[in-house]
Amino acid sequence: MEHHNETSTDFILLGLFPPSSLGLFLFTLTVPIFLMALAGNLSMVLLILLDAQLHTPMYFLLSQLSLMDLIYICTTVPKMASGFLFGNKSISFIGCGLQTFFFGTLAGSEALILMSMAYDRYVAICFPLHYPIRMSRRVCVLMILGSWAMGVVNSSAHTVYALHIPYCRSRTINHFFCDIPAMLTLACVDTWVYEYTVFVSAFFFLLFPFLVILGSYMKVLLAVYRMHSREGRKKAYSTCSAHLTVVTFFYVPFVFTYLRPKSFRSPAEDKVVAVFYTVLTPVLNPVIYSLRNKEVLGALGRVAVKFCSTTM
Repeated sequence: MEHHNETSTDFILLGLFPPSSLGLFLFTLTVPIFLMALAGNLSMVLLILLDAQLHTPMYFLLSQLSLMDLIYICTTVPKMASGFLFGNKSISFIGCGLQTFFFGTLAGSEALILMSMAYDRYVAICFPLHYPIRMSRRVCVLMILGSWAMGVVNSSAHTVYALHIPYCRSRTINHFFCDIPAMLTLACVDTWVYEYTVFVSAFFFLLFPFLVILGSYMKVLLAVYRMHSREGRKKAYSTCSAHLTVVTFFYVPFVFTYLRPKSFRSPAEDKVVAVFYTVLTPVLNPVIYSLRNKEVLGALGRVAVKFCSTTM
């Protein structure tokens, strides 16, 4: 086992991959996935910004999802990669706090954005005549600002607590980023009260939105089933299935991790599950929403033609 200097206030992140040939192989798979996530989400943000036909509530919400995923994956993967490649696994006390804050903010905000996107599809399919009123630009902006604000407030509270509890001599976190549950195992005090607040917070930011999304899509699928237009049903099913795929990859691993009792959790299992919502979800979202969406593909063609005409 590696020995680290634990007398400083820095934390030590053990990382995701073992220092072996298998770890190197897994790491080489992570690098292209990371680059794909960066390129895909940045492309979605720019495409929605540049193409006027995508200036609708659904795509404004999608642009926020892509922006969150873009920052999200940059919060955890670069530090993990640096620790694996250069062996510098230490992270400063402030750096750990910042990583915790951004991770918590983006996770909470993304959960609420996904719920807003489900509501958008629910109104569009079940109440199409009321859509311009229920999903006006003002309502869309309030949804976006509310998601960011609630994510910041929730994350700030958890980060402040995590930075103020006393830690024992060992500051080795068995994870690849500063995840608060992993940090709590190093605390010198009983944290059962805070663990209960984490459970409550996870319920309101994860389980409750997840149940709202499932309820919305049950009504959506029922309305789609009653449609007379085969083309309309096909388009609605395609949109719903794409969103439900994203929701499953995001919510299920989070719920599995944060709503389980402490006695049922293991560091190795938590790290593997965390890969789903820190690495796989950010790379899958732009793929699902672009390759299966004719409007996005059409916008990509229009922006490409406009770009080529201006450079010639």
